Amino acid sequence: MSKRNYSRREFVKHNSLAGLGAAVAIGLTPALIANCATDTSTPAILGGRKIRTKEWPVWPQWKPEIYEEQVLRVLRSGVWSRAEVVTEFEKKWAETIGTKRCLAVVNGTNALIASLIQLDIGGGDEVIVTPYTWISSIQSVLIAGAMPVFVDVDPETYQINPDKIEAKITSRTRAIMPVHILGLPANMVRIMEIAKKHNLLVIEDACQAWLAEINHKKVGTFGNTGCFSFQNSKHLPLGEGGAIVSDDEKLMDRCYSYHNVGFPFGEVIGAVGGGSVMLGTKMRITEYQAAIGLAQLGVLDEQTTLRNKNAGYLKSQIKDIPGIKPYKLYDNVTRAAFHMFAFRYKKEEFQGLSRERFLEALSAEGIPNLSGYAPFLNKQPYLENAFQSKNFQKMYPKEMLDFDKYKEENECPENDDLCLEAVWLQQNLLLAEKSDLDDIATAIERIQKNADKIKNQK
Repeated sequence: MSKRNYSRREFVKHNSLAGLGAAVAIGLTPALIANCATDTSTPAILGGRKIRTKEWPVWPQWKPEIYEEQVLRVLRSGVWSRAEVVTEFEKKWAETIGTKRCLAVVNGTNALIASLIQLDIGGGDEVIVTPYTWISSIQSVLIAGAMPVFVDVDPETYQINPDKIEAKITSRTRAIMPVHILGLPANMVRIMEIAKKHNLLVIEDACQAWLAEINHKKVGTFGNTGCFSFQNSKHLPLGEGGAIVSDDEKLMDRCYSYHNVGFPFGEVIGAVGGGSVMLGTKMRITEYQAAIGLAQLGVLDEQTTLRNKNAGYLKSQIKDIPGIKPYKLYDNVTRAAFHMFAFRYKKEEFQGLSRERFLEALSAEGIPNLSGYAPFLNKQPYLENAFQSKNFQKMYPKEMLDFDKYKEENECPENDDLCLEAVWLQQNLLLAEKSDLDDIATAIERIQKNADKIKNQK
């Protein structure tokens, strides 16, 4: 047991002068003793002094002395629509991820949509998806005209459970869309084996998993395409933005043409000035967005390393607290992105204190937090709305559009439990100093010790 663990937990048990004397005897510093004492004090939610008063790192982070020259140069040029800077960003992102090609688009949602459509996935097809994700993952499947088929999660890793995929494969299944949710890699080795066995396409939703790796191979490079998001909360924030990566040159040419109103590009042949040659839309990003991305790309690797180091430390500090069950990584994960630091909260170990009240108590101690995704993404009204649309009515037999039957067939009980127990800490907390993370562990332990008092607060 480390001195840090001993200092915090022993003082919870031995809040006495004798305990203090014992702490001095084993060589703990006065600072550690003072920190330990906060564990037994009144929680902030009950009127005590909050543990964390120092500000957490802000996000996004803008460094004028480093970033602004490049961005101002683009703004002053007057060339703001897609041109050389976007192309440079695409080249550098492809090199960073380890693929031949990258296409920058307006957001991660449209990266998924373009991937699906250019892989010829649409009406009458089924795409296997996870219920533990941002709604855009599922909306992209519906917009392409395909039917999402939900597979439950692995309760320890929060990722789609490969052991349950094959049971959901039918003659209509065309693709699997694994989502590396929270920046924790899905089990891509197993998923690719299943896809190969059943001749299925794979679209990786890596919108929260920049630089995450499996066996030192970047996520987003396993499937037919990998899709990323650069929205404002993301680790490479452009305000809004996204990207598709792939080694398939012909596919990427089609995606490029599609994102540029169907104009010819590469293998998509057409006469110069002859207009659009394929169905397309407009997904181009601006030059100044790309400049913002290029400016920040230089610190992404360093920040990712820091997040991994701090996540590992924080996990070690809270994993033995009763009722706290941190995320688990698959054995072959060599790097995670940690868009969120996640753990499951078991209220029975906190005297029945509700998760909502636990989160309030954690916030009162100066630890910002989120409850994560709402349950039942596989049952929400947007699905029924799509099923009732003219296009779906024409593309699918009536029995497939029976929403009650669909919900029954797409039950995901592990996901429902996860959604009701998850606690998220945002990634900017992992950019703090290592010692700052002790405040999180101390706050949780203080709440744990005083859970009954908090629960019964009048």
